[in-house]
Amino acid sequence: MRAEAQNTVTEIEKSLELLRQRVDWDTAQHRLEEFNARVEDPNLWDDPAKAQALMKDRQALVDAIDTHNALQQELSDNVELIELGEMEEDEDVVTEAEEALKALKEKAAEKELEALLNGEADANDTFLEINAGAGGTEACDWASMLQRMYVRWAEKRGYKVELQSEEAGGEAGIKSCSYKISGHNAYGWLKSESGVHRLVRISPFGKGTRETSFASVWVYPVVDDNIEIEVNPADIRIDTYRSSGAGGQHVNTTDSAVRITHHPTGIVVTSSEKSQHQNRDIAMKALKSRLYQLELDRRNAAINEAHDSKGSAGWGNQIRSYVLQPYQMVKDLRTNYETSDTSGVLDGALDGFMAATLAQNVAGKSRAEAAGE
Repeated sequence: MRAEAQNTVTEIEKSLELLRQRVDWDTAQHRLEEFNARVEDPNLWDDPAKAQALMKDRQALVDAIDTHNALQQELSDNVELIELGEMEEDEDVVTEAEEALKALKEKAAEKELEALLNGEADANDTFLEINAGAGGTEACDWASMLQRMYVRWAEKRGYKVELQSEEAGGEAGIKSCSYKISGHNAYGWLKSESGVHRLVRISPFGKGTRETSFASVWVYPVVDDNIEIEVNPADIRIDTYRSSGAGGQHVNTTDSAVRITHHPTGIVVTSSEKSQHQNRDIAMKALKSRLYQLELDRRNAAINEAHDSKGSAGWGNQIRSYVLQPYQMVKDLRTNYETSDTSGVLDGALDGFMAATLAQNVAGKSRAEAAGE
């Protein structure tokens, strides 16, 4: 086997080994048998919430085993094809199998990353909030650029994207917006995006000067129906108000927008759909999700560090810089992952940044340690 093909095989085997580690391969089959026995219990659905959780855990294990076995089989098949082609001196067969191995390497790497999404809420849908920071009109325009970037990223993944609320900027862009993004592992992928994002560019508003703008992003999981979050009515204030969104596809004018303020934490959530009843429901779900996120923060030191480091949307708190002038570069300050493809990133090509942060968190590295490397 040629050296390049052997290196590809080695990379695939590394991905398979990580998949085995994440699923605890030595006990996986035994645990699946236990799941199957419990599923056959006629009393299982006496407690629907418990039954649903069991079925979800079982399916996750089945998917992990099936994914590993399918990758392993495809690896074995292509290695055999290469050996057969080399024996028969059939260059076409060898080349075809080597190309298949390259594609398999990419697939295995993607599955390896997905295996890292095993946090308590990683599989959940997510809320995404964007707020313009320091920089006035420039910052509002930057917030709208981030809005487009995340919507494009989500749509490329086939996720459902729902605008929850939006406040237009004074002259351009938006002051803030909130989305619900639905799809498997939506929160797991997006959670690493929480923080301040900094833009450096030549101003498009006639100044001709280089400007620095900031916007903050906050991501938190949609709470599952079977997760109980207690909210004391005495701890919240519910306000209704008239809200008008931006024009075009986001046109939205209503007298029944809802804002809920949670006094103990200072959390404020809004919703501006057409129905006041619907707005109350959406805002309350968002509040419960935010409270749940606070609990996750207490349990997960890595996520807690990310949110603590977010700070205000200004100098010293950014997690990522997007430089369009005098050179082209997007760099994540936590992982040092960078790319010169700024247009691709702003068009939603974020997987590399998310993957680098996931890998860093799993390795248990702090932001300072990563920067030191």
